[in-house]
Amino acid sequence: MDESILTSIKTQLALMPEDESFDREIIIFINAAFARLTQLGVGPISGFSITDDGQTWSDFVVDITQEEMAKVYVYLKVKTLFDPPTNSSLAKAMEEQIKEYEYLLKVEAEDDAYV
Repeated sequence: MDESILTSIKTQLALMPEDESFDREIIIFINAAFARLTQLGVGPISGFSITDDGQTWSDFVVDITQEEMAKVYVYLKVKTLFDPPTNSSLAKAMEEQIKEYEYLLKVEAEDDAYV
């Protein structure tokens, strides 16, 4: 069974999947991350967004390498927006990871374009 994007991100944020208290905010942040991925050439050319827990990771990408990196990237982006670290060193480290994943995803998308 394919994994729900919203549910997987909520779980990584240490939220119970059945708790819908923050779904609206989390969905906004997830969609912002997908918008950035579209700019990087990852995912559907026309863009991608979610509305609830019905959309899965395979709806977004079909390449398993991109899918796994996209999962980490979307989580990091949502984490920094929804529950940012209070420690400045940790915040900086997360931002560096985000930039690294943006680079890696862009390279992967460009390589796939030439296949």
